[in-house]
Amino acid sequence: MKAVFLDAKTLGEGISFALLQEAGVQWKFFDETKPEETEERIKGAEIIVTNKVVLTREILKNSGQLKLLCVAATGYNNVDVAAANERGILVCNVPAYSTASVVQLTIAFIFALATSLISYTEAAKEGRWQRSSLFCFLDYPIIELEGKKLGIIGYGQLGKQVAHFMQGMGMEILIAQSRTPSAGTLPLEEVLARSDVVSLHVPLTKQTHHLIQRKELLEMKRSSFLINTARGGIVNEKDLADALREGLIAGAGVDVLSQEPPPADHPLLQPGIPHLLLTPHIGWGSLESRRRLLETLKSNIDSFLKGTPINLVIK
Repeated sequence: MKAVFLDAKTLGEGISFALLQEAGVQWKFFDETKPEETEERIKGAEIIVTNKVVLTREILKNSGQLKLLCVAATGYNNVDVAAANERGILVCNVPAYSTASVVQLTIAFIFALATSLISYTEAAKEGRWQRSSLFCFLDYPIIELEGKKLGIIGYGQLGKQVAHFMQGMGMEILIAQSRTPSAGTLPLEEVLARSDVVSLHVPLTKQTHHLIQRKELLEMKRSSFLINTARGGIVNEKDLADALREGLIAGAGVDVLSQEPPPADHPLLQPGIPHLLLTPHIGWGSLESRRRLLETLKSNIDSFLKGTPINLVIK
């Protein structure tokens, strides 16, 4: 059985693919695959692994031998799952492998914003501490998280873990309603208005695309922080850049953008945006997380070959 990994390089340094090669299939590994290369590279493949290479309805239409499509991630918005299902192609993902890693970055963003950590570090490196007439300087705001409110939008495994850890810091947790209201949840507008920190943990879907834009940012406190370690398209990035410049919110931690890698003219990469912490989609990237990802990919393929597929995505 022929198998293709379209973007193996995305798993980064320190990862060995020997584990996948134990699966008993004939592998081709490509570091990267450009859009114009995809159709040629998947020809004749019965198993495809993709992390971020886009597989559209048109591409899948020309993949006659394909039986299993493995997404090397939890999110699968780069794959037309409905088109795959229509053609009898099984789609599986890798759920929950990066929970600890993403939660860690989410909390790091919150702590860094609450303490103005980056501003103080840069100021010390620039020599301002050495030139100070006092033993310290307090030019940037520092707030205590104890007693503050954390709004969670998307109360799945990630949202619950962030809530658990931040409750330990004495924060009160507000949970936004999903499409189906349930006990203990609040309307999105109320969560935005009352929270000191808002953290996003929803998948990117038609319903969540631009869930946070200018209207929602105006509903937030001017002293609040927005954290996005979910998907870039959930936030209107131009609106967020404008909100930070105008002081509509106090800061943001962003690990994901709607286009990755982003173009040079991306709204959040422009100069003069204050209180923005921006990282290049590293939330999932701990070595432990990436090794768990590979182990689950192997399990997904082994289970498929045995006729008992797991982690299926169906639309």
